Amino acid sequence: MTTPSPSFPGVGALRETGRMFALGLDTSRAVFKRPFQLREFIQQCWFIASVTILPTALVAIPFGAVIALQLGSLTRQLGAQSFTGAASVLAVIQQASPIVTALLIAGAGGSAICADLGSRKIRDEIDAMEVLGVSPIQRLVVPRVLAAMLIALLLNGMVSVVGVLGGYFFNVVLQGGTPGAYLASFSALAQLPDLWISEIKAVIFGFIAGIVAAYRGLNPRGGPKGVGDAVNQAVVITFLLLFFVNFVLTTLYLQLVPAKGM
Repeated sequence: MTTPSPSFPGVGALRETGRMFALGLDTSRAVFKRPFQLREFIQQCWFIASVTILPTALVAIPFGAVIALQLGSLTRQLGAQSFTGAASVLAVIQQASPIVTALLIAGAGGSAICADLGSRKIRDEIDAMEVLGVSPIQRLVVPRVLAAMLIALLLNGMVSVVGVLGGYFFNVVLQGGTPGAYLASFSALAQLPDLWISEIKAVIFGFIAGIVAAYRGLNPRGGPKGVGDAVNQAVVITFLLLFFVNFVLTTLYLQLVPAKGM
């Protein structure tokens, strides 16, 4: 009589992680295959942009304001008001901007991608495509992931501009800061790699949001209810991955790129 092998906790999570990583590799390879679904890509870009532009702009303003007010108060206590502009602008560009962009891409665009693919899966459209010899990854996943990456890149620039302007307004108008000192400190301490790491983060975060949404959408459980559960899981998993990857990228950047003036 054979006894079933014990199931260790965490094995299922490791299996799911491996499958999601494999989907990311398959998607990366499928990007260079032809034909490229240009029409689907444009439609997905327009859809993701339409559901994320306004919320992103509205969230960027209070983010920049909170950072400017908090850092302005802290620098005033330390007697370093001349560095308020550099600290707030660098915090917005390096950290707040890509995080805000990624959270909204995952919450709005990623949930829509997951729901769309999940509904196709439970209607057996994905299986029908495979039977006909059409790759669901190349036909459906690649355009959505690339659209999420492109819109994340563009939204990151918008959030950076809106956040910096909001921080400037609240620091100068509400806290009585000097406009010249605000701009001078920023130009003295900021450097071009600060903007590059922000854009790189946005692209990577967009890729993660698209892959997680696509994976959960292609693997729903339990019919229509499973699609709703997959959407919730995709958003939560994306949030957790984003904060971890942001920590890794920030650590590497601070180790590899010397601060200006050093």
